[in-house]
Amino acid sequence: MPAPKYLTIKQYLFNEIASGRWTEHHKVPSENQLATQFSVSRMTARRALQELTEEGALVRTKGLGSFVASFKNQSSLLKVKNIVDEIELRGMKHSCELVTLEKRSSNPEVSVALSLPLESPVFFAALIHYQDRQPIQLEARYVNARLVPNFIEQDFTKITPHEYLAKTLPLTEAEHVVEAVLADRQVLHYLKLNPPQACLQLTRRSWSSLGVVSFTQLTHPGQHYRMGSQARFGD
Repeated sequence: MPAPKYLTIKQYLFNEIASGRWTEHHKVPSENQLATQFSVSRMTARRALQELTEEGALVRTKGLGSFVASFKNQSSLLKVKNIVDEIELRGMKHSCELVTLEKRSSNPEVSVALSLPLESPVFFAALIHYQDRQPIQLEARYVNARLVPNFIEQDFTKITPHEYLAKTLPLTEAEHVVEAVLADRQVLHYLKLNPPQACLQLTRRSWSSLGVVSFTQLTHPGQHYRMGSQARFGD
């Protein structure tokens, strides 16, 4: 059975972005142009554009059109910290359990996040971080395999992925999105929570001078974690 037309359009748009042919802020074809190009209705073209906008690949501006989203934040109010340092600063002991460490092919979401062509080789690591034996963070991290080829060979019960990446390929920039989420079955299991449970989830992309290095989701139990930041503004 052929794929729905909107998915065909969505894949076309994604491929143009992931390949680098369309760079940041590039104006993409309009609904009318896409409808004509793919012989579909405007509604079908609109769905493809809307889904890529919701996924963060595009930005839509009323009256102007759709544009490739910026791959970098101009600034961040959150300082990137190693969770070991955070826990030890509170006078507690950190430990870690490795759940998964494997090589994968990038799906559309990961490809856009890491600015890679679809099905590029990436490494995936899932870890549970403990504070005095209490699970406090579930880390799910995708890493650009080309930039950090030895990532998969590390023992992440002895060094955190963040610490290893910072030492191996100095990070120059980070983008953060913080949101409250309802824990799914997997998060409930790994963080030993009872449903329903609200969690704080931080999604982060990290850059080096060579490009996007990692795409990470850090999920924390809502009742055990608080996040804050401080900013200084000019007079």
